[in-house]
Amino acid sequence: MSSQPATRDYPQSIAPINHIEPVPRRIRATLGGRTVFDTVSALYVWEWEKYPQYYIPLADVDQAVLIDEQHPQKLSRGTARRHALKVDDIHRPAAARIYGADAQPGLADTVRFEWSALDAWFEEDEQIYVHPRNPYTRVDALRSTRPVRIELDGVVVADSGSPVMVFETGLPTRYYINPTDVTFDHLVPTKTVTECPYKGTTASYWSARIPDDGIGDRIPGFGVDVCVPDPTAATDQRADRVLQRAGRHLPGR
Repeated sequence: MSSQPATRDYPQSIAPINHIEPVPRRIRATLGGRTVFDTVSALYVWEWEKYPQYYIPLADVDQAVLIDEQHPQKLSRGTARRHALKVDDIHRPAAARIYGADAQPGLADTVRFEWSALDAWFEEDEQIYVHPRNPYTRVDALRSTRPVRIELDGVVVADSGSPVMVFETGLPTRYYINPTDVTFDHLVPTKTVTECPYKGTTASYWSARIPDDGIGDRIPGFGVDVCVPDPTAATDQRADRVLQRAGRHLPGR
């Protein structure tokens, strides 16, 4: 078996920009405990090739929370009027864009919400994070016995013979490693917490300090994260494992 990696060893995303598809799932979002919209007629719209955004029919939006900011915008998908959201004392400016009659076919009278402007998003009754999951993306978390060694500036940070390898359409392979196979001597904890559409919330990031002499430079681009014990179903084998996100990945020995 050849150990020489290909120039690109993973499949690319295939949806073109501005591609539109119906969403078969019920989509809801809330702000301040109030449901802003609830629909079974949302659309996937690919604003870029990696993943889509939801466009919501205006008829399924609680229009009492929309505040017209009198700011029409000429965008690539048509003219949209910018709106704020207001629920009781909560005010979220520039939170939504409502597309008019000159919009790309299929998008007239739809609303594109800024994800962070809402408190929580749901597909059916499951909360989702960051952005919609791409229906053309497959994510597999597979247990492996391929040896993986990770080095940073010649220092071995992790060495494992039992990684979980995560294969996701359009992205390089990621390696999830048992914490016992990681050398934490050169890692400095940070306060970073992130969210992901597939694994939910991740915490416990570290930066690397190489050499570890107490005054060596930290390398902020080096990330290690530990998944919470309740990740999404697509990636449940990653729980309580460490993801090495930077440094030199050396599959094989």
